[in-house]
Amino acid sequence: MPTKLLRLYVPLAMMCLPLAAQWLDYPTPGLPRTADGKPELTAPAPKQANGKPDLTGVWMKRDDRHWADLAAGVEHVPFLPWAEEAFRKADRSPDEWHDGLTCLPRGFPRQAMAGNHPFRIVHAPEMTLMLMEEFTNFRQVFTDGRPLPVNREPTRFGYSIGRWDGNTFIVDTVGISENVVLDNVDHPHTDALHLIERYRRPDLGHLELDLTIDDPKAYSAPWTTRMEFDLFPDAELIEYACENESSARHMPAR
Repeated sequence: MPTKLLRLYVPLAMMCLPLAAQWLDYPTPGLPRTADGKPELTAPAPKQANGKPDLTGVWMKRDDRHWADLAAGVEHVPFLPWAEEAFRKADRSPDEWHDGLTCLPRGFPRQAMAGNHPFRIVHAPEMTLMLMEEFTNFRQVFTDGRPLPVNREPTRFGYSIGRWDGNTFIVDTVGISENVVLDNVDHPHTDALHLIERYRRPDLGHLELDLTIDDPKAYSAPWTTRMEFDLFPDAELIEYACENESSARHMPAR
């Protein structure tokens, strides 16, 4: 890693890492295991009492591509002209990825799904919770039949409702603040942004997400990116501490 990046990341790693681990290697109850006691990650996906797949678990993204660039693996992003120009002008090198260093939540999807920390999914009768280790944040996906709000104050994680279509859990999210950066290469978005998540759990140890970005003010058509996650068994989320504003002095000069 270049010296310049080391000067940035090493101090930040000291300040913005979770605190001492809790309950490491405590066996997660209910997981099928091999003869040597390891989780059998290719076992069938568990089911909820209602027969739907159970997405419960602590998950880690498989790679860092989508944290840096949501369009990784996407053949064509259908920018509108102004959005493509803004994207080209805003493209940053890694040592300019300052978002989040002042301890403000990065927001969705960059923190929640594309971040570099684990998150937990928990099903409840009328909502599904997504608990994020980074910045100790959460999402509420309501499954009680309510519609998306019409009058809404923009937030970093937006407003989410969920439903099942067969074995796929579909989440619709609106109301994400325009101050939220979608990824590290600054794909633009507007107040018209509508995100659609489609989750599938093909087996015990793997979670697939097709994330569709639908913003008619920035793109001529919706476009979809694929993310994959691995179960993080026998581990728990731990407390995350961030020393507000102190990281600014470690940013490289512009």
